[in-house]
Amino acid sequence: MIDLWFVIIAFLWTGYFVLEGFDFGVGMLAPFVGRNAAERRQSLQTIGPVWDGNEVWLITAVGAMFAAFPAWYAGVFSSFYLPVTLVLAGLIVRGVGLEWRGKVTSPRWCDAGIVAGSALPAFLWGAIFAGLLFGRPLAALLGGAFTLTVCVLHGAVFLALKTTGPVRRRARSAAMAASAVAVPVAVFALSGLGTPPALAAMGTLAAATALIWRRREGWAFAATAGAIVLTALAVFVRLHARPLPGLTLAEAASGAYTLTMLSWIGLITLPFILVYQGWTYWVFRKRVRVGAA
Repeated sequence: MIDLWFVIIAFLWTGYFVLEGFDFGVGMLAPFVGRNAAERRQSLQTIGPVWDGNEVWLITAVGAMFAAFPAWYAGVFSSFYLPVTLVLAGLIVRGVGLEWRGKVTSPRWCDAGIVAGSALPAFLWGAIFAGLLFGRPLAALLGGAFTLTVCVLHGAVFLALKTTGPVRRRARSAAMAASAVAVPVAVFALSGLGTPPALAAMGTLAAATALIWRRREGWAFAATAGAIVLTALAVFVRLHARPLPGLTLAEAASGAYTLTMLSWIGLITLPFILVYQGWTYWVFRKRVRVGAA
């Protein structure tokens, strides 16, 4: 049960990083790939139907940590109290900006909030997990730089996949520029993990660059998503051996009865969540055009 719930939590965090990764990237890029109000609205409409659903993965991942591994949960969120608080502040500011920009006369401040509220969590999640693994400020900065640049690349590829016209062309150019930064940063950030998934993540990011250059946005998006999955795999493989300094996974876990009850709850609820979110992406699968409702 202990290993099963660790895998479930790793899956939930991975899903969050893949889905919120392109949300963050779109939020950071929207004011730059859109030269006017209609184009900026086109960019943000690509994530409009899904961004709040993507955040459910974070809530579920944190809730599962709290229930299955309370000592791990307490150690992580107390050790990184300030950056986690800043993450929550960023998510709140971004959410307010996304909800209110269509209801105000001048959305300039909403756009600024979306950019800041996307960039802050994108950087801080990488810094938190790198700090958890290595415990050094330099490692945390490098981890934050990695997740920030990968989110920009992931979001740029998503925009190229989901838009038409000038926004699509600018998004492709932004993806090429972002990959020129993300790939070298990945080499420095992931080499410290020293695992096959980390090495594979570097290669997958490089493949995404070639695919976006060849205008294969769908495959390029699969490559950036795959790089995030492989990175998360490398991180959680390391955390499985030592989730916190001086704490084993067995010591951090809840009792057998609690884990059994959680397993029944997860067996019932998780398929519904996956089916519903998959249906949402299927309904909103088409490209967004300028002026689309």
